Parts: sequence; structure tokens; C-alpha cells
Amino acid sequence: MKEEIIEKYKKAGKIAKEALELAVELTKENVKAIEVAEKVENKIIELGGKPAWPLNISINSIAAHWTPKINDETVFKEGDLVKLDVGVHVDGFIADIAKTVEIGTNNWEKLIRASEEALEEALKIAKPGTTISEIGAVVENKIKEHGFVPIANLSGHGVDEYENHTSPTIPNFDNKSNQKLKEGDVIAIEPFATDGVGKVIDAKNSEIYKLEVPKPTRQRMARKILEQIAKEHLTLPFCKRWLQKSVKGFGLEMGFRELKRIEAIHNFSVLKEESDGMVSQAEHTIIILDEPIIITK
Repeated sequence: MKEEIIEKYKKAGKIAKEALELAVELTKENVKAIEVAEKVENKIIELGGKPAWPLNISINSIAAHWTPKINDETVFKEGDLVKLDVGVHVDGFIADIAKTVEIGTNNWEKLIRASEEALEEALKIAKPGTTISEIGAVVENKIKEHGFVPIANLSGHGVDEYENHTSPTIPNFDNKSNQKLKEGDVIAIEPFATDGVGKVIDAKNSEIYKLEVPKPTRQRMARKILEQIAKEHLTLPFCKRWLQKSVKGFGLEMGFRELKRIEAIHNFSVLKEESDGMVSQAEHTIIILDEPIIITK
């Protein structure tokens, strides 16, 4: 891997770490989720990066893909277990980091520690030649050691230039795969632990979208949205909040409806633990080299 690319990953990682620290600091009882999202996303830009996706703020049994909608009234409450998942890119090179925060109580300290310790153990063995099943086994064993289960159908993943989910998939259990990490891989390891059954299901459509195919459309608002997505977000996820300054009110909704109708954009689903179990998450991004670099530490 070229040194200039490594430096871009490292810069993205440094910004992501600072953005996550801000998110943790802001996530308190009676604070609106949208205030946290907008301040963190703006901070990323101030620091010289760009959000690689909208800040994911997933509460309690929601595991992933929740971000506030325009004028969202969601407020953090005492006892909430909040997963904060930050993505930053510098010229397309992505850093992915996540942490779980419990608001005002200590009921889920062990669950938080389960995912954090699983991540730390996995990072210790992430190097060229390690099989992905070895990482999965370490994650699974550590989470079970704490009395919880990993979420089997959520996983870590590779990242690449303007691609937030690529090969290899990094399982949270021993999947018996012989696929090995190789030098130059950039992977996000993200253990999810739960007191539930260990599976997520689609709950509802989220506010997070991704460009699928820039299909032609006669609707003016849809064309305007499509042009902005292609210019500013390329293949990375985005949300309506980011487009409301250039496309106002009902025109924004009309444009999105048209783009979904012609399947130009993909609407992610909010992912929820199947049995309503509480969920914790921890995540770092690492460049696989003879001396691996954890870019988000």
C-alpha cells in the first residue's frame, strides 16, 4: 500500500476518533439525537474530512442504521443504551469507529464490556495470514465469556476507496472459513453483543440511502437530488438531512419518492434485535500489515 494512501487512512482515523469523542460527550439525558448528529457531522468537516455516512445512533434493541430524520424529536432518556457509529473519509479512504454509551445508569456495563473486550482481543490477532474464522472465534468466545451472545448476522467488513462495505466479511462467530487476511487489507472489526437471541431483523426503512444506479428521470426535483448525490456522495451512504438546504420541503419528499420508484437509490432498513434484546457495539478500523495500524486509536 502506498504511503500517501496510508496517510489518508490515518487522517480519516484521527478525525473519526475525535468525532466519536464529541458524540460520546454530547450524548446525555434530554438531549435530542439530531443535535448530536449534526454537531458531529459538522465537526468532521471542520477537521478536514467528510462524513462517510450519516452518524448512526442506534438505541437499545436497535443495532444499526438509525439516524435522525429532518426535525427529529427523539430525545435520549435515562437508561438508554446508545450505539454511536462514526464514518469519516479523506478523499474516499474510510475510517469506521463505534462505541456504546449508557445514559445515567450502569445496568448494561457488562454488556458494553463484552463487545469492547471482544474487539480488543480480535485486534491482537488481526495480521496477514490470520483466518477470518479465527477472529470470529475470538469475538464469540469473549462475548460468551461475559454471559452474552454475538449477533451472528452482523459482521465487520473491509473498506476501500469510496466503498464502506467490501470483502472480507469479518464474522462475530467462528464461521469455519479458511479465508485469510492479507497484507494491504483494511478492515473494520465490530463485535455486537446482546442479551437476546443473537440475530437482527429489518424493523423499518431508515433515513439512510445509497446511490444504486443514476437512472434518468423527467422529474426536476429527482434530477436535482440525483446530481447532488452523484457529485457529493458517490457510492457512500447519505440522508435527507444533508440535502434539505438545496431541495426544500415537499420537493425533497417528491424527489426521493421518484428515485425510490425507479430504483435509483437504495433505502437501508433499521436493524433490530429479533427478540428485543439490548445490543452493544464496539469498532475500530485496522490496516493489515506486518505491523498493523489501528487507524482509529
